[in-house]
Amino acid sequence: MKKLNTLDISMSIVLIAVATVLSPLYIPAGPTKLYPAQHMINAISGVLLGPWYGIFIATMTGIIRNLLGTGTIFAFPGGIPGALVVGLVHRYILKKDYAALTEPIGTTLGAFLSALLVAPVAFQIGIIKSIMPIQAFLIAFLLSSIPGTIIGFTIILFLRKTGVIAPKVYK
Repeated sequence: MKKLNTLDISMSIVLIAVATVLSPLYIPAGPTKLYPAQHMINAISGVLLGPWYGIFIATMTGIIRNLLGTGTIFAFPGGIPGALVVGLVHRYILKKDYAALTEPIGTTLGAFLSALLVAPVAFQIGIIKSIMPIQAFLIAFLLSSIPGTIIGFTIILFLRKTGVIAPKVYK
């Protein structure tokens, strides 16, 4: 079993804290609250920490946002797949910081999950009062994901350039 890395745990806590501090900066869209900062954090965590820490960070951020009232049930399918895709692509396919730019692929998956699974159930049990069509989820989630992803990728490049995060040696 792989040992937990104290630096990775610390970075996860910092990323959750940053996401929490930025959580009031959301855009309401139907029953959702779009949150570009989550996509930024997904891009950063997926590249720097990998898919499993990325999922953990997105999940914890979703829980905290819901507890604070700055999130909805859609924080989970909207955030978690992006971190997973970035982490998997970075670790197993691309192995470059550009993997951060794959976050919208995961968010597209999240839009489908939101529209086809989460929204109907949430509507039936009374959590939400209306359902958006799948196209609305796709457009809304991508309008949140693309700028957040670009900001996250830019932050990774800045952190590497300034030496805050060591340059990766890719094999």
